[in-house]
Amino acid sequence: MTTLEITRFRVSPEHTTDLLTARGAMIADFEADREGFLSARLVELPGGEWLDIVEWRSPADFAASRAKGGNLPGIQAFFAAIDELLSSEEGTLH
Repeated sequence: MTTLEITRFRVSPEHTTDLLTARGAMIADFEADREGFLSARLVELPGGEWLDIVEWRSPADFAASRAKGGNLPGIQAFFAAIDELLSSEEGTLH
């Protein structure tokens, strides 16, 4: 079953452009370096909050990705634009 990574974070208005600019490179890095990466959706919420919903082929693929962290420049740039991590959850898509 597909594993979902659901991350809620806050981005200040002055970093929003940085976040959106870095998104493409982050996705490219995931496609090149993360086994089991299926897709990602970025959702802007009111008040400077965002949801990143990432689909993984399996819990093991998600765990392997998490262990790598921000190992590539595109991923690092996306993470750098985030001002505050609010929550991170893992679930199963049915």
